[in-house]
Amino acid sequence: MPRFLRFLVTVNMSRNTVVAAFEQLLSEGYLEGRLGSGTYVADRLPEAYLAARCYRTAPSAPRQDSLALSERGRALGAIRFSTWLDPKSFGETKPAPFRIHTPALDRFPYPVWGELLRRVWDRVRPEMLDGGEPAGYRPLREVIATYVRGSRAVSCDWQQVIILPSSKTALHLAANVLLDPGETVLTEDPSYQGFSAAFCQSGNPVLPVPVDGDGFDIHLGENLCPTARMACVTPSHQHPLGVTLSLPRRLALLAWARRRRAWIVEDDYDSEFRYAGRPIASLQGLDDQGRVIYVGTFSKTILPSLRLAYLVAPTGLVEAFRAARAHLDWASPMLEQAVLADFLREGHFARHVRRMRGLYEERREILRHEGERRLKGLLDFPERHTGLHLLGWLPSQVSDVELARQALAAGMEVTPLSVFRTRPGRSSLLLGFAAFDQQQIRRGMERLAPLIERGGSKRKGSCVLVLST
Repeated sequence: MPRFLRFLVTVNMSRNTVVAAFEQLLSEGYLEGRLGSGTYVADRLPEAYLAARCYRTAPSAPRQDSLALSERGRALGAIRFSTWLDPKSFGETKPAPFRIHTPALDRFPYPVWGELLRRVWDRVRPEMLDGGEPAGYRPLREVIATYVRGSRAVSCDWQQVIILPSSKTALHLAANVLLDPGETVLTEDPSYQGFSAAFCQSGNPVLPVPVDGDGFDIHLGENLCPTARMACVTPSHQHPLGVTLSLPRRLALLAWARRRRAWIVEDDYDSEFRYAGRPIASLQGLDDQGRVIYVGTFSKTILPSLRLAYLVAPTGLVEAFRAARAHLDWASPMLEQAVLADFLREGHFARHVRRMRGLYEERREILRHEGERRLKGLLDFPERHTGLHLLGWLPSQVSDVELARQALAAGMEVTPLSVFRTRPGRSSLLLGFAAFDQQQIRRGMERLAPLIERGGSKRKGSCVLVLST
């Protein structure tokens, strides 16, 4: 009998207590019973199974050919992150001017969100924690359908809305449902590199089509690849150039999809933030053939870490998308969906977007003013009225890649347009303003201006680098 149990007996502990102690030790593996003999201390205590064996020498390295990547793996590895910075730095350091893709996280109504979360938890039902519906939480799908009908002129009902973790997941899902491996997808050039990654994962090559002042040109795309089966576009606010797809181009794109029996993915990632004129209606709202898959996200309007986006599928494809969603990873977390549904339904989302639209417009004008005051003739801002970043054209002899490298060394996060291009073009910097207050913008421009004035690099760079902080 273990020493402390003998002690329990000698101090007149009750038999039940001693038996309970024995049973606990037996269940945890400290004791073992032997039939017809008694109870003994185990030959090997449980801790021995928890400690990893330490080898004096490292195991031999596997043969190199066993580590060979698949063709798809090599293609994915070759796609550069369009964030320019090392993704591992996100979530570990505060954003520095002028990081793109980051909203004003300090202005989010955290107390409201926390109260909604507490309220949802108080009324949670067991079935809400049992995996959930693959297409998403019905109240959230209903309120999203109402929202996009009113704000984006999207033609849909709630059954067409599929909840997903990200826009990139939506592209991957659309390709899996609608394309066979090897069929080509037309994308914009320049464009968000996540598009290429999503279609690469589904086994579909992408063909970048140059974007001009009117946006994506499907006539050029069709000439480059007559057999393309899908086009992925950002018509309301082209990323990263910021142009809007003109109406003639929209109609031509829809006509191409109808004629070729092809598909269009419309990524409407930040159309809430338009600072002049009336909102631009969605491309999907013009589609009368069910050829457009509409994609939206809450990463720019609420929180990037929320990881909730949505896809509006054509009516006849809803069940196919729902089944594909179930096979992908079944469903998104239910609690976050329930909180977001209340956040939208009770008007908190609309109020937050209105506040952020005013704040971002103010910060945008401060950045434009500081850039024009300090760098007139060296940093040219074209007229754009949407989004969370400004595009600044550089003199022809300046390398945006080299300039971004120098800025990073000086503690700033500016993004060269080159990381989004597949063809050579004029150098430019993308300057995010949403996450930075007036003082941060002015101090950032004070440090950036001398670098641009010195001309960045004397040789225009032709390569694209990915730098880490």
